[in-house]
Formats: sequence, structure tokens, C-alpha cells
Amino acid sequence: VAQSFSRSLSLLSSGSGSGSGGNLFPPSRNSSNLLFHPSGSRFSIQAAKGTNTKSLTGVVFEPFEEVKKELELVPTTPFVSLARHKFSDDSESAINDQINVEYNVSYVYHALYAYFDRDNVGLKGFAKFFNDSSLEERGHAEKFMEYQNMRGGRVKLQSILMPVSEFDHEEKGDALHAMELALSLEKLTNEKLLKLQSVGVKNNDVQLVDFVESEFLGEQVEAIKKISEYVAQLRRIGKGHGVWHFDQMLLNEV
Repeated sequence: VAQSFSRSLSLLSSGSGSGSGGNLFPPSRNSSNLLFHPSGSRFSIQAAKGTNTKSLTGVVFEPFEEVKKELELVPTTPFVSLARHKFSDDSESAINDQINVEYNVSYVYHALYAYFDRDNVGLKGFAKFFNDSSLEERGHAEKFMEYQNMRGGRVKLQSILMPVSEFDHEEKGDALHAMELALSLEKLTNEKLLKLQSVGVKNNDVQLVDFVESEFLGEQVEAIKKISEYVAQLRRIGKGHGVWHFDQMLLNEV
């Protein structure tokens, strides 16, 4: 066995063999674009011309080189956001529009709160429900404002319309009419949120899309389901004594 092994080593070191003029490993180009050169009984590996040196060194990220283009984009003038990055004007404008939507809905809910809190209406449960809803929508507006500032946009508050102050309905009564109005407002808000989400998709703003989907859309469909049930229940009880019991349920709801 030892003699056979020595003979094999002798063949390799002498370069004897067949098919390549006595060279078992002629210079050739393999899939990694490297050249193999025999050197006595040893073989050396050399990079061919045009080979990407990063694949040899293992370096895939050169921060000091790649950051140069980012340094050129850092604003040096005052009143310009330093944090803004990959944030389009369309996204900024759409967020300001959504802030306005949230404030308008909050304003209507506050008007409903004021109506049901009157002494000649006296439905404290409905007043509490709409006051909580108003605060929630304002909280949404503030959350969008914080997000706008975080992304380096500018918050621009727009005008909001004065809501009506009377909500009694001859056929439906005030309780059912108000709850149907609330359901319509929640659906409208959901449509506006979906529009904002589509702006993020259009501008490849993954972070904005994630923010809208994770913070608002789930909560919105839950609110639509909840108020839909309230509308169905109020339609069953009509304008009579059942409205008072429904009001007590809202008053005691956590």
C-alpha cells in the first residue's frame, strides 16, 4: 500500500498523465472565475482579470464608501428636516388630509355629545359614548401628527366644518339617527385610511403602509362591527322605552 501511495505522489509531482500533455490540472477557468496553476506538487489560486474582489475578501458592505452619497443628501440649510428619508411629498400631503378627516369626525362626535348631554334630552349613556368617540378620533389625529414629524414632514392643519347641533329625526328618533350617522362616519374614515395606505403602496413607502395597517385598520373594522350591532339593536327597540335601557347599557359600559 505504501509503495502504491508513493507511486501516486510521484505521478502528481512529475506531471505525468494523459489527455493534457502530461499535466493533470491544466490552466482552466471555473465557475468562480478563478485560475488554477500547478506549481510543482502545489497548486496556487489566482483571480482572473475582471473578478470581483469582494467575493475573495468577503467584504460585502463598505460603509465609508457607500455613505458618501448619503452625506451629500444631508440638509445644511435651516428649517429643513434632517430625519426625512424616502418620504414622498404625496405621502406627506395624504397624512395631512387624514389628520383633517380625524379632526372633522371628532368635531361631529363632540356635537353629538353636546346634544345628548342636554337637560331636555338626558341620555347620559349616549353622551358618554360620543364624548369617548370624539376623544378617540382626536387621539388618532395626534398620532398622525407625531408620525408626520417623525418622518420629517410638516403638519399643516386645515379648516374643519361646523357640524349641525340638532339630531332628532321624526321617524327614527335621535338615538337611532345618531348611531347610524356614527356608523357612516366610521365607514368613511375607513375608506380614507385605505386611500392613505394605497398612497404608501404607490410610493413604495413600506413604513407608512405598516403604520396605517398596524395602528388603524384593525381597530377601524372592529369599530364598524360594534356600531353596526348598536344600529341593529336600536332598530329593534324603536323610539320607545327601550332607548332608555340602551342608554343605561352605554353608560355602564367600560
